[in-house]
Formats: sequence, structure tokens, C-alpha cells
Amino acid sequence: MADSSKYLSKRVAALKPSGIRKFFDIAATMKDVISLGIGEPDFTTPQPILEAGVRSLQAGETHYTSNSGKLDLRQGIADNLERLYSVKYDPVNEIIATVGVSEALYLAFMALLDPGDEVIIPTPCFVAYQAEVYLAGGVPVEIPCKMENNFQVDPDEVRRHITPRTKAIFIGYPSNPTGAVAERETLLEIANIALEHDLVVVSDEIYDRLVYGFKHVCFPALGEDIRQRTILLGGFSKSHAMTGWRIGYAAAPAQIIQGLVRVHQYTIMSAPTTAQDAALAALKADAYVNEMVAEYDRRRKLIVGGLNKLGLTTFEPRGAFYAFPNIRASGMDEEVFAEKLLHEEHVAVVPGSAFGAGGEGFVRCSYATAYEKIEEALRRMEKFMERHG
Repeated sequence: MADSSKYLSKRVAALKPSGIRKFFDIAATMKDVISLGIGEPDFTTPQPILEAGVRSLQAGETHYTSNSGKLDLRQGIADNLERLYSVKYDPVNEIIATVGVSEALYLAFMALLDPGDEVIIPTPCFVAYQAEVYLAGGVPVEIPCKMENNFQVDPDEVRRHITPRTKAIFIGYPSNPTGAVAERETLLEIANIALEHDLVVVSDEIYDRLVYGFKHVCFPALGEDIRQRTILLGGFSKSHAMTGWRIGYAAAPAQIIQGLVRVHQYTIMSAPTTAQDAALAALKADAYVNEMVAEYDRRRKLIVGGLNKLGLTTFEPRGAFYAFPNIRASGMDEEVFAEKLLHEEHVAVVPGSAFGAGGEGFVRCSYATAYEKIEEALRRMEKFMERHG
């Protein structure tokens, strides 16, 4: 058979497969697996949001919207950001609706980066960040965050990694995979670095509503001078259990947003119309968000306490829905631990190394699954640690 892979671009051929998918492709072939891996709410989208989507279809809203998205949705997003964080955006020129935050991330780097431009990325982090920088022709520069520092980005490390090619700093809090929430003082230092070196900041805040006893700090709300150099990424997938709707947004100064729109119009045209109408309803569904957060918090306490009891030292997650235990007490590295746990006890977790530098010696466990399943997973992990701990 002819080798058709030779036709792929070098850039695409060099991309590593997602470290998350490997174990779930294996798990999909097995029975009785409890997955603590996929970062997806187990809740169904709340009923009022579902009904808004149905009404949209029944009303014949099946056509393109403007490239930037429906104005009523953009107005709703602007109102929501001002209500929650006292940061103001012009819905006409400073917000674009996207196909999930994944597309917003792609648009941001495609619009910002020229070949060889560097982006500083604190890690461990979501697996797509470095890949999207690379696909846009840029160079991801990883700086590891440490558990003993509550997985906060170290401003001194950021400064040490700035070069004449540095174009942007990327931050993602609340964090996937660690559950860390950024401290205001740390973010102010990052903001000062961006101002000092004339850098753009891309801030992924998709988990902003999922915090537990802490207040999320919206990066562009730190000041107007910061807002003018920040691309804020947000969406509805995690907070409103809308992963399959594929709807997110980016907010930034008008000239930057116009750059994103130029890429968006030639690749996507517009975000799904039905999803946009559903997202507008989601902005009015705070009660449902609060209910889901309360349940996540209950699960969070269960899994963190259970993992620590097993000797798997776990940083207390303050946001998102992930625990990130240190598994060195098992005597294994994270890849071997995840593989053995899956095959021996049918519990799926993700090796921390899938999330970049700083993830070695950890695994990610999602608590976006039923309380009873987490209890059973912990029982299985206890048996596993009795054999291997």
C-alpha cells in the first residue's frame, strides 16, 4: 500500500497525538471502566437552555448569522462580563462568537503570530495550547508551575523566558488539569510584565464560574491598560454543561477582534445559529450553574479526601473539576501508573505528562462524574495501592 502520509505537511506530521485520547481509546474497548479522565460535565444541558435551542429550530433559525455572531448574544456576553467582573466590552466590535473556546484559541494564535514568534505558556496546561501555537507557526515556551507554589505561574520565570521573539503570554485559570485558581497579586505581576515588554496576554477563562470558596479574577478587569492588550476566551461548555453545542467567544479590543474575524470568516463563517440562541438563554441560567457547582464541590471534597487517604498527595483544587494527585508513592511514573490502573482496576485517569512540563509524577482525575462512581473508583484505587504502594 502506498504511503500517503508523505503528503502531509511537516507541521501536521510532527504533531503529537493528544495524551488524553490514548487511554480512552483503550478504555473504550473494555467493560466496566470508570472514567475519571474526560473533562466533560456529566449533567445534561439545563432544560431552559434546551428549550431555547428547540424554539430556535422551530422558528426556522437555520441560517448563517453575521461572522461575529448574533448581536443579542454578544450584547448578553458583554452584559454578563460587566455584571460579574466590572469589565466592559463593546458588543458590536469587541466580541466574537466562536465554535467553542477551542476555535477562539485557534483564532487568537492565528491572528497574533508570525513564524517564529514565541508564546510563554505556564504548564501543566490543557493539551491544545502548545499545539495551537505550533500550528499557527509560533514557538511554545513552557514554564512549569509547582504544587508547592499552589500551581501559580511564577512571574520571575516568565521574565527569565522573555526573548526578542516573545509575542504573548498565555494563562489559563482556573486551571485544567490542576484546579488552581490564580491569585490577584500574581496576575497583577503578569500584567506588569506584559506592559513592560509590550506583550499580548491570551487568557482562557472557560472555567471562570466553577470556583469553590474563592473569587475568580478576570484578567482584563485588572485595568483598562491591561484590557487593551488582552484576548479573553470564554464559553458555555463547562459552566452550563453545553460541550456538544460548541459555543464560545473571544473578547478583545476592536482591532484585535477584527483580526480574529478575518480568520474566522474564511474557516468557519459563523458559529452554529441554534447554539447561539441556546447560549443567550444560558446567560440567564445562574440558578442551574450554582446547583452544578454545589454538586461539583461535594464531589471535590470526596475525591481529594479519598486520594490523600490513599497516600496520593493531592493539591486542593480551587476551581474547574479536576484533582491532580502526586502518584510517586506508588513507585511508578505517571504513564505506568495510568496504564496499570486501567488494566488492573478498570479506572481511567490521564498521565500528568500529557499536560506538559511540570506534570510528571501526577495524574489528572476528573470529578465531573457521578458521586457514586467516584466512590467506586476510590475503592478500586485503594486495592491498587495496597498492591503497589
